[in-house]
Amino acid sequence: MDTEAHVTERDRSSDPDTREGEGSRSARFLDAPWRRPALLGTACAAFLLLFSTFVMQPFLIPSGSMEPTLRVGDRVLVNKLAYRFDSVPQRGDVVVFDGTGSFVREEPAGNPVTGLVRWAAAAVGLAEPAETDYIKRVVGVGGDRVVCCDKRGRVEVNGRAVDETYLYPGDVPSRVPFDIVVPQGTLWVMGDHRSHSRDSRDHLGEPGGGMVPVGKVVGRADWIGWPVGRWSSLERPDAFGRVTAPGPVGSHG
Repeated sequence: MDTEAHVTERDRSSDPDTREGEGSRSARFLDAPWRRPALLGTACAAFLLLFSTFVMQPFLIPSGSMEPTLRVGDRVLVNKLAYRFDSVPQRGDVVVFDGTGSFVREEPAGNPVTGLVRWAAAAVGLAEPAETDYIKRVVGVGGDRVVCCDKRGRVEVNGRAVDETYLYPGDVPSRVPFDIVVPQGTLWVMGDHRSHSRDSRDHLGEPGGGMVPVGKVVGRADWIGWPVGRWSSLERPDAFGRVTAPGPVGSHG
């Protein structure tokens, strides 16, 4: 019987030369000229997407329905924290919302990969928003009675006429008459370019009656961030300053 110990293969990890070679390869990989810019770019992109998802999102204006307040190509900054912590949309606010179930029946199907790329681009304001995203002005909140129009052609909210100075020059408040009471938890929204806007008025006869659930609101448009010459904040107009809270149901004649 062979009583001599068999020589086993040496553990290469314990070999100083081997360790030095592997360490050198790792160092070369980390010190590669493209490595740090790539890591920095990835970290910045991740931060932007997280910031856009939860705090503030650029929103590219795709149509003229909110002129003259917002123009085609403007990028507004949508404050996603505006309605957190028990805050709710107010009359006059410009809001971005998901129209699925109110303005469109269901979200259109599409290629998931293309959808992901489009979402990422839209999240940083480089592409048009999803087909189900809309931007409009809040005209009525839960409980409000909104009527169009009074003898002078103005919209009335809870019996008070609203002088909508933000409308597109030459537009009338609405060519479509309506008299609605906004259900609690929903909003009545309209574009500022009334003759060029598909809004709550266009969905009166559909399920939901053109009302947008508050839970579908993405955020409030607070600033125009681009182009540079258009930098400005979007203040809530004083047009609704005289509007009071709605009275009890059935008190409106």
